[in-house]
Amino acid sequence: MSAPTGVDQAQRLTPYESGLAAVARHDVHIERVWPMRSPSTGSLEASSSAYFQNERRGTPPATIVPVGGLRMNQTFSHQPVMATEVVDLFGPVPPGLVVDATLGGGGHAAALLRAHPSLRVLGIDRDPSAVTAATAALAGFGKRAIVRQSRFDVMAHVIDEVQSELGTPSDQRGLSGVLFDLGVSSPQLDVAERGFSYRRDAALDMRMDPTTGRTAADVVNQYDEDSLVTLFTDNGEGRFARRIARAIIAARPVLTTGQLADVVRTAIPAATRRTGGHPARRVFQAIRIAVNEELDQLETALDDALALLRPGGRCVVIAYHSGEDRLVKSTFNRMATDDCHCPPGLPCVCGANPQFRLVARGVRRPSEEEVGRNPRAEAARLRVIERLPATVERASDPERASDPGEVA
Repeated sequence: MSAPTGVDQAQRLTPYESGLAAVARHDVHIERVWPMRSPSTGSLEASSSAYFQNERRGTPPATIVPVGGLRMNQTFSHQPVMATEVVDLFGPVPPGLVVDATLGGGGHAAALLRAHPSLRVLGIDRDPSAVTAATAALAGFGKRAIVRQSRFDVMAHVIDEVQSELGTPSDQRGLSGVLFDLGVSSPQLDVAERGFSYRRDAALDMRMDPTTGRTAADVVNQYDEDSLVTLFTDNGEGRFARRIARAIIAARPVLTTGQLADVVRTAIPAATRRTGGHPARRVFQAIRIAVNEELDQLETALDDALALLRPGGRCVVIAYHSGEDRLVKSTFNRMATDDCHCPPGLPCVCGANPQFRLVARGVRRPSEEEVGRNPRAEAARLRVIERLPATVERASDPERASDPGEVA
């Protein structure tokens, strides 16, 4: 039997492997970028992005070194969004363990550890680069900072494991708080080879953990038309979802971020492309959410987090995508009312017995000053809920459950 030819080998490559091969070709250009310090955020990319753009003058930061043909920062550096608000909201919680379920570079965790000596933080992240960076950043806090690589939808197992290692008695287990800062972080977005950005050409990847799971190339090249339409519609691109899906299928194989961005741009009418930001923004966001199963994992993680909270403990969520925020809002309202359907303002007669209260109605948003300093923080929406002490009279209406001293 003859050995396989080069053509046969190429035909057996996965879409992701083919994308890597395409990017390596001399005729495919990857712009070299200098990622600057920027906030941990959602999916926004604009002219104010953290890229050190070609038309800007000056020398790159001293920490930038050439790696594999790209220039990338050696650190997973970012500025945590709404850090002051997060620190203040965890001020009243009882002493104990707080879980930062989206650790990133450890910015929120460090702020909490500095401000609240009675707290210990368990940081969880599935990105190995983030875990490495956060471990170094939090080393100065000693045993008060614990870092684990994991998806947050299995946090209950990780917490049980850690509290067993710490020797925490069974009757004293539980959490003083949980923090979620959702979305993609700036270090992930700004390194082209991670495949998240529609502004820099690279192999389609978009995995939070680049060592496992399907890639964006798999989604783009394997979903059928109806599945793509549903994915794009659910993430805010309903008007042109079918046109984009058909254009993607016609262009297959789509192997790089640049190819995908061009296909989407071409599929959208020119008049529409002139407004509303980059035409590929929602499509890239939708594919990233599908690749990482973000909404499915968030639903599980929220239920686990709230179940593990001790009386007086709080769960704080910062969301950047409307689908994420709707899920958080629905979950918090359900827990703060115990699914009570009685008319507001009237006594509850359905037997609901809520164990939680909304600390503030609605959402909190970053200040204008923070948005001016960190434009990617603009989309942030913060919600917070607290488990009630056992002796507090339960309130079935989230409006009555809100702390009148705090505003959204």
